[in-house]
Amino acid sequence: MDISPQLTWEVGTAYDLFISLDVLHDPERFGLRGNWAAGVRSRLPGEQREFLQESSKLHHVWVLPWLIHLPGAKDSSTVLDRLAEIPAHRRLQDISDCHLEGDFKSLLYQVSARGHWQETDRQQLSQLYAEQNRREGKSKKKISDEEVGTILQLWAEPEQFGVKYLVALQAYYEVFFREEEERIMPALIQSAAQARALAETLPLAELLDRLSQGLRFDYEDVTAVQEVVMVPSFWTTPLSYFGPIGQGHMKWAFLFGGRPNDMSLVPGEVVPELLYQTLKALADPTRLRILKYLAEEPLTPAELARRLRLRPPTVIHHLDALRLARLVHVTLSPQGRRYAARQEAIDASCDLLHQFLRGE
Repeated sequence: MDISPQLTWEVGTAYDLFISLDVLHDPERFGLRGNWAAGVRSRLPGEQREFLQESSKLHHVWVLPWLIHLPGAKDSSTVLDRLAEIPAHRRLQDISDCHLEGDFKSLLYQVSARGHWQETDRQQLSQLYAEQNRREGKSKKKISDEEVGTILQLWAEPEQFGVKYLVALQAYYEVFFREEEERIMPALIQSAAQARALAETLPLAELLDRLSQGLRFDYEDVTAVQEVVMVPSFWTTPLSYFGPIGQGHMKWAFLFGGRPNDMSLVPGEVVPELLYQTLKALADPTRLRILKYLAEEPLTPAELARRLRLRPPTVIHHLDALRLARLVHVTLSPQGRRYAARQEAIDASCDLLHQFLRGE
């Protein structure tokens, strides 16, 4: 990546307000205990809990481009006030305008204007998601017809969505996130300061790799990027978001892990989360074989599947566990994903185990 775009730095708890909702509704993907996530969700009143469960089909990270473009402070309370200033019937479109493009935008805006959706809309949206996954080399599971229908129904009732979304977010903030943002803010400030110091000495490609703890990018369209907004996130660690946030793909956002290795996503957890994820990932003979192969050379999931004589979805499941433990590099490209062992993380995990056993 031979580019030197302008780096803009932001620190704000509102990013984690929205990201945490994705984590709580898909805890396994982020290595979070499901029973703890369910306990947090249970604090919400029933109506708001059910609505956030439904709206999670949209994925709450779709709010991030709107949030990045929003001027002023990015603490949760301020952002919720700014959201309340948007008329209810306009909230969904206003928030989505920085995120949606092309056929996605055209289809969903038509459904919103029409006030209902048809079977042809479901078929078209399913096809758009399938094409997007193929184009971006994504390995995640296919979105179901039920999920597509839920998304279309939310867009068919924009004013109802606008009212319920704000009320649900306000309830979530009051019952859980107000206290959570006090806990995570010092870590976000520290992570941003450390990342800025690294940015002064590392080229962009190496900086992104270091901050994402194992994610590399090989896309030709990033060569035209003029600005990257750098945002630490406590809840997304170690997963990252890197992508365009405006028309023309000249401005991108990079959300990187802002949770220190000695802190856990679950408050009060004694065992360091990274240590638990590492030991869990390595406590499987298939994953150990995968790591051994990847220590010898980079491989794709299909190449690993052939060596292991396993189905590709099974291999991808194991690779996801290794990625959560920061034990592999993942190179993203139009051709798909290629994995390699992350030797420095393996060494660091051994050190972390020694520190924990010695009580350091």
